[in-house]
Amino acid sequence: MRDAGLSEAIRAAGGVSQLADKIGISQPSVSNWHKIPAERVLSVEKVTGITRGTLRPDLYPAQSTPIDEVDQARSRLYGLLGNLLCRAPNAEFLNGIGELRGDATALGLAQIALADAASRSSVEKVEREYFELFIGIGRGELLPYGSYYLTGFLHERPLARLREDLARIGIDRAEGVAEPEDHAGILCEIMSGLAGGAIAAAQDSDKVIFEKHMAPWIGRMFADLERAKAAGFYRYVGALGRVFMEIETEAFALAA
Repeated sequence: MRDAGLSEAIRAAGGVSQLADKIGISQPSVSNWHKIPAERVLSVEKVTGITRGTLRPDLYPAQSTPIDEVDQARSRLYGLLGNLLCRAPNAEFLNGIGELRGDATALGLAQIALADAASRSSVEKVEREYFELFIGIGRGELLPYGSYYLTGFLHERPLARLREDLARIGIDRAEGVAEPEDHAGILCEIMSGLAGGAIAAAQDSDKVIFEKHMAPWIGRMFADLERAKAAGFYRYVGALGRVFMEIETEAFALAA
């Protein structure tokens, strides 16, 4: 049985299929939800206009401390990267990326470059690129998993350690998600939820997840994406991710 927040989101989106399309996932995935998964709350909030407190009041009660602007910006950027790594963007999402703005900082310039690449790309071209990079016939050019980068194999001890820490924080595996939790896109979506407050967790939980389960490898993954043979649009996704991970690493080190 669907909870009230999910039912309201489906109503606002115009139906299950419409909600799935707006957030870039399959219709069966949304059909299997009983409530909105924690890592999807911000995306659903964005496309429906329904506040996160209404969508998941258990995770985002009205009395929660407001999230500051820096963490809101971090959440949005993690959400952007998570979406782009988990699935090829649809036309609406690609158009939205084309409207990104930036400044003269390294991160701002990377955002401007990504926006320009989105404006010059078509959905069909980016879908083919995503397939070649991450799916392929047999396997894609890149394997964006922590276990693979740290051990050379999938589903190894780094994934088990990540699952232990996620369980301690109270993050459960989302229904309908086939990828393991050490997928770079899923980790970015988790960080988006932690930074933006959609996932209720102890203070510094984002620091724990980043330093233990992302910092040792994810910068290399983004650098590999930046240099990948099949990467056109995604070369700029790699550059943005690499710069952002460098900033996050420095920020968490200063906060120690």
